[in-house]
Amino acid sequence: MKIIKIVLGIILLTALLTVTTTSVYTTDRFNMSYLHYGSPKSYINYVNDTEESLDNVSPNYIDINSEGHIETNNIDTDFIKTMHDKGMKVTPFLSNHWNREAGELALADMENVTTEINKIIETYNFDGINVDIEGLNEQSREPFTEFICLLREKLDSNKELSISVAANPYGSSKGWQGMYNYKTLASYADYLMIMAYDESYRGSKPGPVASMSFVENSIKNAIDIGVPSEKIVLGIPFYGRIWNINDMDDSDKDNKILGKGVTAGTIEALVAYYKGSIIYDKESKSMKATFTVNTSDEKKNLYSWGVPVTVGNYEIWYDDDYTIKEKLKLVSKYNLKGTGSWSLGQENKEIWKYYISWLNGNYFSDVSNHWAKKDISTIYEKDWMLGTSSTLFCPDTSLTRAQAAVTLIRALDIDLDSTSSYFVDVPDSYWAKSEIETAYKCNIINGKNKKIFDADSTITREELAKMLYNLLESNIDIQKADNNFKDISPNSWSYEAITALNSAGILKGYDENTFRPRDTVTRAQMACVLNRISIYIE
Repeated sequence: MKIIKIVLGIILLTALLTVTTTSVYTTDRFNMSYLHYGSPKSYINYVNDTEESLDNVSPNYIDINSEGHIETNNIDTDFIKTMHDKGMKVTPFLSNHWNREAGELALADMENVTTEINKIIETYNFDGINVDIEGLNEQSREPFTEFICLLREKLDSNKELSISVAANPYGSSKGWQGMYNYKTLASYADYLMIMAYDESYRGSKPGPVASMSFVENSIKNAIDIGVPSEKIVLGIPFYGRIWNINDMDDSDKDNKILGKGVTAGTIEALVAYYKGSIIYDKESKSMKATFTVNTSDEKKNLYSWGVPVTVGNYEIWYDDDYTIKEKLKLVSKYNLKGTGSWSLGQENKEIWKYYISWLNGNYFSDVSNHWAKKDISTIYEKDWMLGTSSTLFCPDTSLTRAQAAVTLIRALDIDLDSTSSYFVDVPDSYWAKSEIETAYKCNIINGKNKKIFDADSTITREELAKMLYNLLESNIDIQKADNNFKDISPNSWSYEAITALNSAGILKGYDENTFRPRDTVTRAQMACVLNRISIYIE
């Protein structure tokens, strides 16, 4: 359990129902996306689907060929003009498509290559360039840095230079991650786009495309080695990966379905057709779908051009709106510049109804004008309270006893007890069983009696007072106080908790000298209380 350090003299907590009006939200987080799949003419449709959520698009217009030379690829001047008319920047990405030799040849000829890139940018009125050279190793670290420095010198100062860099959660200085000198590159670039995906990849064992720890550690490592947070753009995957588990041990893996990329629409269609199931993997905070293709089943295609599924048992790992929202919380948590995504056309288009709000810390549609908006968003970013859905928080709904137990266990970061069974009305299948049993074991919350917890009943103000008193009693100099409330009897089971916390200024009553002990506590009020004491329990 985290140590709780609370000093009575500096606790200046106001009433439970005090309205918070100060806003801490930005509305201008940067958002870009790549255009790679589909025809050049389809790009405009992909952009239109985003509901004006993008600041910048990066189409696949410039390649490094096998000889290390620059080639352009179906540049569409009408598309560029249309984007500019929409007020969006167009910064094509320069790619070697994981051809290591091609990348090394381009670096060896960097004088000519950077000159050619600058010429293309000026010719087509691009707003800059995104450098996406991948698959080299630590031996290319210095040449790549020199390449970026030279490119920055040749570009006009009003042209944007961004660099796609490998996710590096473990601080590796070898292999692909080793080619990027994050700190120095950031000094030349407008931003680094951390490709926080492909944790699992084609040919790997089944697993998340981007687990939460993988993503967060990649951000933390970049900041720790000196990249300013405002120069970090977090890469979000719009695709999933699919594995035929039966082919994992096959020696001929080249044409097998082992980590191939799939779009959100394909995932939906496959799971529905083959009557699969979907679970939320708590450890990775990713979605995992499973289904079986039998010999007699129609073999659906992974892509429009073919590649049908084969007989076998399948796993798909991917992100949905909920897990993408969880990743977007990291932008506010670490004060990042914004997000980039790979790639347009692969996502569930419904996400654009909420993406820009989530990116800017407005996580729920029903709290935008609520008095507790700041507290709700802060506590949500800490993972102490979640929404009732991906778009709703239900701030004025009364909090249940189970939700209160879960919230405090999350806030205190207590390891869950998954073995105890104190209450007969909390079965093993109950969603909050472990948290309830843990909270009881740690003397945070009691049952209605020794065997009954009554998890789904609403929690009252006096019950919350007792929970907080149990939580803080040994760590705060709470003096017993006289009763200031005419609706609290000295014989009440909650009397000591209410009067002590009131004396400490943690909970207050109402103007008419009442506490209203049996009034219920709303979800917004709980968020407010947690935020006020968060600096003491973290």
